[in-house]
Amino acid sequence: MNLNTIRESIDQVDSELTGLLEKRLELVCQVIEIKKAQNLSVLDEKREHDLLKKIAAQVENPEFTDCIVNTYKDIMKNSRAFQTETLK
Repeated sequence: MNLNTIRESIDQVDSELTGLLEKRLELVCQVIEIKKAQNLSVLDEKREHDLLKKIAAQVENPEFTDCIVNTYKDIMKNSRAFQTETLK
């Protein structure tokens, strides 16, 4: 395999990830409506902790665990920021 072929594969994965992240944010919009109606906090520390543990357990290659967990931390941080901005 050459560099361009690998990069094309990465581009395909990135395209799939973008679609999945958009779907995730559509679900976050539904969460925002519920939190707004029930006057709930944006941050749910237990939920985030449990999710990160679950994600770490799903990683098949232990060498990738920290990177993937950190990526999810960023996703959740950005989700919280989106929720906070939307709830203003």
